[in-house]
Order: sequence, then C-alpha cells, then structure tokens
Amino acid sequence: MPQNKRESIIYSIIVCFLMVFVMSIYNVTLHHGELTLAVVKAAWLGFPIGFIFALFFDLVIVSKIAKGFAFRYLIKSHDKPLKIAICISSCMVVCMVIIMSLYGALEACVTMGQFNALPIIWLSNIPKNFIMALPLQLMIVGPVSRKVFRSLFPLGTVK
Repeated sequence: MPQNKRESIIYSIIVCFLMVFVMSIYNVTLHHGELTLAVVKAAWLGFPIGFIFALFFDLVIVSKIAKGFAFRYLIKSHDKPLKIAICISSCMVVCMVIIMSLYGALEACVTMGQFNALPIIWLSNIPKNFIMALPLQLMIVGPVSRKVFRSLFPLGTVK
C-alpha cells in the first residue's frame, strides 16, 4: 500500500488505468453484444477521456469519501494491511461505479442523441458495472497493481 501522497497518486494512476481500460472494454462489449477487435479498438479510442475523468474523480473526491467511510465504519488503522486494502477498494468501487456509470450513460446518450434516456441507462449500468468491477478490483487489478507498484517503487524510494 502507498505510504505517502506521492505514492498514493502513482498507485491511483496504475489502478485507474487498469480499471478504466478493462471496464471500457466490458461496457463497449455489452453495448455491441460481443467481444471483437472492433470493440477493443472502440474502447481504446474512448479510453483517454474516460481515464482522465475517472482519475480526477478518484483523486479529488472518491478516495476521500471511500477512506473516510472505511475508517469510520469498517476498519481501524491497526487492522491488517490486506483487510484495509480490501475495505478501501470495495468502498472505492461502489463510489466509482456510480460515477463512471453516469459517465458511460452520458457517453451513450451523446452517441445515440437521446438524452431523455439518461436516467434509465445510468440506473441500468450501475448493477452491470458493479458485478464486474468489484471482483475485477479485488481479485485482479488490486493485487496486480500492488505488485507492479512495489516492483517499480520499492518501499521508501518515493519521497
């Protein structure tokens, strides 16, 4: 886990990159009905804006809310690092799914030109994204991000 603000920003960039990329492919696949090379290309083309949007919300709003909630209701500072990571990650997923599902719904409405469908698309995206994002974060992205982060930045190297 990150030990200071700089490490936290670097770690957030790694996690956000992986989550937004995979979730973009997932959502475009849901929209198209199948996973093809064209779907991956479409997801990649939409990735930069989605990544910037997600990273901004992650760093500015969601991380504070998720950590505040987790430390107030779920964990204590003396708990095991794995428990802390799982609780904070789960809280982050809940918040980010709500926000990024709205982003995806807005993107879909712009593409279709039907802004009156925004609430329905947004509310239907939330459960679909949550069932993918939570296991993805807890079982794949979180562990991979921690491993990559500590491989690139051994403990104490980022001041």
